[in-house]
This record gives sequence, structure tokens and C-alpha cells, in this order.
Amino acid sequence: MLYAFVLFPLVGALAAWVIPSQRLRPRILPVVGAVHLAITLAVLADTPPLSPEGWVGLDPLGKIVLLSISLLFLACAVYAVGYLAYRQERSNRVLCMGVLVCLSAMTLVTMSRHLGLLWVALETTTVSMAPLVYFNKNARSIEATWKYLLICSVGIALALLGLFFLAYSTIVAGQIEPTLLLDPLIASAGKLHPAWLHAAFIFLLVGFGSKMGLAPLHTWKPDAYGEAPGLVGALLSGGLVNCAFLAVLRVYQICAASGAELVFFRNALMALGFVSMAFAAVFMVRQTDFKRMLAWSSVEHVGILAVALGLGKGALFGALFHVLNNGLSKGVLFLSSGNIHRSYNSKTTDVVRGALRRLPWSGALFLAGFIAITGSPPFSPFLSEYQIVSSAFMQGSGRAGAAFLLLLAVVFIGMASTVLPLVLGDPPKELQASEYRERFLTVGPPLFLMGIILMLGVWIPEPLLVLLRDGAALLEATR
Repeated sequence: MLYAFVLFPLVGALAAWVIPSQRLRPRILPVVGAVHLAITLAVLADTPPLSPEGWVGLDPLGKIVLLSISLLFLACAVYAVGYLAYRQERSNRVLCMGVLVCLSAMTLVTMSRHLGLLWVALETTTVSMAPLVYFNKNARSIEATWKYLLICSVGIALALLGLFFLAYSTIVAGQIEPTLLLDPLIASAGKLHPAWLHAAFIFLLVGFGSKMGLAPLHTWKPDAYGEAPGLVGALLSGGLVNCAFLAVLRVYQICAASGAELVFFRNALMALGFVSMAFAAVFMVRQTDFKRMLAWSSVEHVGILAVALGLGKGALFGALFHVLNNGLSKGVLFLSSGNIHRSYNSKTTDVVRGALRRLPWSGALFLAGFIAITGSPPFSPFLSEYQIVSSAFMQGSGRAGAAFLLLLAVVFIGMASTVLPLVLGDPPKELQASEYRERFLTVGPPLFLMGIILMLGVWIPEPLLVLLRDGAALLEATR
């Protein structure tokens, strides 16, 4: 069943290649997205066992990332039908195929219990998304695509070198069978050669960290997010980032099980996390391009995830909850920003003002998404960020908690200085009327995601609460 789950989006991609109609082709996406979400809910309720060879299976960590990806993809798939109706001047065959191949690869990432297979799936996401960043086919988009491919490919190559070191540490140990299967590695982590294990952790953190966009490995993000269509930015920020974070969680499990390397790995995560939050805080201030602002917001939130993982204990629950919250919130922001960009034909606040008057639904959703992503109640990111910062103070890490709050405050001020003029006030008088009109297909998906974020801010369903607790317990159990 799990193998069929991975192959199903590839069947949709093949159908997208075969169908000649520009109008009909995008309609494959919501069909695949709806079936994918239905299967996701089914496997969450009744999880299939591991494959006989142990390469494929779902644990609580994979389930959390899979749920966030499936919800986000369905929203982006429905949005794509309305968005591509306004982009008939460009062929949508590559875009429809690319997002479906990427969905298959992201699904495989969540199920991979073999680190080599996990690496292949992550590299597939990189390759499949590159043509989508280039969708607008201009000089800026090709530059963004080049940076995205170059930096992510270098990062994933470093991760591959880290996997070689990890495999070699099993060979040097001599007491265990050489393997890259996750469960045997965790079980025998204490017997692995410490020097090679230490080198493996460094390369894996740098490699997967560049895929996440942790500073100073983040330089592909502002260009890629700024030039890609809104639905592609949503999948990059809420899909690929979560997959890369899952890879870091797998490394964390092995590191924690080894015992000796846990302090080093946590300190490295906290250092990169705070550097990412600081970079985002600095570059978000007076940012005039609102799509690049969202890229810096993504840099901030991967920093939050890294800090939470570095803190450990109670912050682990907050980190896993924030995986879901950040992905859905970014979906709201990127999809609504795509509507605003399409109406104004500009991404800068010099032109884009008064969005609430020109686009009432998209402007309101963008404003609500800003309030949510900056950790304000009653939205769910407030709960996950509160869990993280409260855990810092409860563990005696007062300086880390204070720095966390300070950087959150700077980011809030920086984002507010861009978002509030964008949505409030009157549109420029010299601005020409736009053919773009808000439709259900382009407003409904971010509204759906916003509803989930609001619901999770006031009530977490018991099955999800149990899943988050099981995920945090799994990370704690490997210590």
C-alpha cells in the first residue's frame, strides 16, 4: 500500500504529460491531491507495517510531515486550477508534472527508513521543483533557478558525503553489519566509531541544513521564493523545508542514540537556529518586496525549528507542532500573495498598497497570515512558539529564551512595516484596473488553510495531539 501511495502521483504526472488541453490538464492536480489526503488520513488511522526489507514505513515523525504536506498540496492543487486559468500564455504541462513528481518524492521522504533512499527522494524534490521556479521564463527567474539548483545540489552532495562517513563508521566499528537502515543504526549507535560519526553529523547537518535554508546556507531562498509562482513558493516553504527538517530529525535520532554526540549536535542546531533568526530579523526590516519578505520569514522559522530541536525536552513537542503550523501558514501567505501579485503586476510596496480595498479576500487573508506567522493568538503558531520559549525558560536556558523573544519582536516589527502599508490605505490613483478577479478557486484554498490554523489555535483534535506526543516521545526515547 505504501509503495502504491508513492506511485499514485507519478500516474497523475504521466496523465498531465499526455493530456493536450491547457484547460483540462490542471484539473488532475486537485483529484490527485484529494485522493492523496484521503490515503494519508487512512494510513494515519491504520498504519501499514514496515516493508519486509525495512526500507519503507511510517513512524510518528513521518506521519506529521506527511499530514502537513498532504493538506498543503491539496490547497495548492485547487489554487493551481484558478491560477493557471489566468496564465494561458504559458504552457502548464511542466508545472503540472513537476508538482506531482515532487509530491511523490516528498511522500517517499516521509516513509524512508533507509538513509540512502531518503537522500534520493530529497534530491528528486530538488530536481523536480527547479523548472517550476523558472515558470515565468525571465532573467530573474533563471538566476533564481540557477542559485536554487547550485546551492541545494552542493548541500545535498555534502549530505551524501556525510552518509558515506556514517556508513564507514559502521565498517570501522566491526561489531555490527554495515547498513544505512535507520532502525539498526539507532540500535547500534553507541558502538559506531566516534570520529567518523562526528564527521558524518557535521556534513549531514550542513547538507540538510542548506536544503532547509538555515543561515548562512540560505542564499537560494530569497531569489527562488521571490521569482516562483505563489503555489510553488508555498510548496517550497511548507513542503520541501519540512522534508529537509525530517532528514535532520533522522540524524538527530541517531545522534541522540549515540549519547556522546548529543550535546555537540544540539549546540550546533541552536547556533545555526539563532543565526537564521538574526539574519531574518535584519533583512526583513524595510523589505519592499513582499515575496522576498516571505522568504526571510521562512529563514526565521527554520531557525525556530532548529532552536527547538537544540533545546530538546518539552521544546520537541513545540517543534513538531510548528512543522504543521508553519507549513499551513506559509500556504496562506504565498497563495494570497500570488493573488495580490497577479492583480497589481508588482511585488513591491511602492506599487502595492491598499490591497484590502482592491482585493478584499486576498488582502484580509494576507493580513491574517501575517498575524498568524508572527506567533500572535488565537492562531496555532502562537501555541507552538509559546511551547518552545516556555521550555527554554523551564530548562534554565533564560538567555536563549530571551534572545528568542527579542528576535521574534524584531521580526514582527519588520514584517509589520511591510505588510500594513501593503494591505491598508487606498490603492495608488495612477494604478490601472486589472483583469484579475478574485474567484473561489484562488481564494478558497488559503481560506481553508486559515480555518485549520485558527481551529488548531483553539482546539487540537485528540488524534493529532496523540501523534505529536508520540513524535516527541520517539525523539526522547533515542537518548
